[in-house]
Amino acid sequence: MDKMMDSPWVLRIIALFLALLLFFSVRTELSPANKTITSEQTEVIRDVPVDVFYDDKNLIVTGIPKTVDVTIKGPMPLVIQTKATKDFSVFVDLSKLLIGEHNVKLQYENISDKLQVSFDPATVKVNIEEKVTQEFRVDPELNTRLIEEGYVLNGMTANPATVYITGAKSAIENISYVKATVTGEQGLKEPFSQVAAVKVLDRDLNKLDVTIQPETVKVQVDIGAYSRELPVVLKEIGKAADGITVNQLTTISPTKVRVYGRKSIIDSLTAIPVEVDLSNITESKTYEFDVKLPEGVTKISDSKIKVKADITKVEQEKTTTTTTTTTTTPDPKPKPTPPPPSEETSTPSEHNTPPPDKTEEVEEDIDS
Repeated sequence: MDKMMDSPWVLRIIALFLALLLFFSVRTELSPANKTITSEQTEVIRDVPVDVFYDDKNLIVTGIPKTVDVTIKGPMPLVIQTKATKDFSVFVDLSKLLIGEHNVKLQYENISDKLQVSFDPATVKVNIEEKVTQEFRVDPELNTRLIEEGYVLNGMTANPATVYITGAKSAIENISYVKATVTGEQGLKEPFSQVAAVKVLDRDLNKLDVTIQPETVKVQVDIGAYSRELPVVLKEIGKAADGITVNQLTTISPTKVRVYGRKSIIDSLTAIPVEVDLSNITESKTYEFDVKLPEGVTKISDSKIKVKADITKVEQEKTTTTTTTTTTTPDPKPKPTPPPPSEETSTPSEHNTPPPDKTEEVEEDIDS
């Protein structure tokens, strides 16, 4: 046996056999059938953008998904390269379609023909409509529960007040609300401004797929204390001076005032009483009286009220008493003044002769 192995021919034959065995083994591994079976691979490329070709100046297309998932299957090197580079595109060509609804297939380019390509979804339902642009007024809104108690929202304004909305004709016709929502912290009680995004909603408050120009507006929010305008009622106090009768008191201005405070308190008021002290009224003219704040009222528009007074002065009759002094007994009662002589009688009669003048008696008494 050792002699056989030492023979060069035996070694040559064994070497030839091993060479043939290795050759056929490598050939089998490199055959096309085996290569397909062992190197084929499947990969899913997710969220691939979809391009749409159509007349975007005059038409609006809805129903096209923004992205799709692409599945590729084939030789492993090609699959790996395609997934890594993503230098292909997925598109829908609508340039030759008319206005209306259509079912279209997704297409691709720059993918090797040796790869099998499929999409999810494979077909899409699109709607081609006329493009419409229309101007709409913006309605600002604020959650009133954010406002401090005792304060109210007086109003809100948007700048600009209107926006231009572009979209499909059906979407424009379904617009019910164009809102700009303002936010803030709890306890709002002062005016402020804020930039807010414009939202376009239908009647069910669903957001519509439209283009808004501009997309934001500046909203001015006016918040102030709660107020109401109430009539002025005059309330007489005190007593008029002797000899003065107050006939009428009339409110000149203002006849109404605006009061500020908590809503529950202000709503309970029906009028603002103004106290008029009659003792200060001495003649017919216009007076000013202070307005006292009712309890719970924080501010009032006018602190003074003008009131016109109409009075009558009563003249009192004054009686003059003449005291007569005599040397004897004084007369306890004043002597009545004689009536003036009648115009018909020019000469006093004997019965109308006045008593002697007592002036001389008084003078004599003083001399004595």
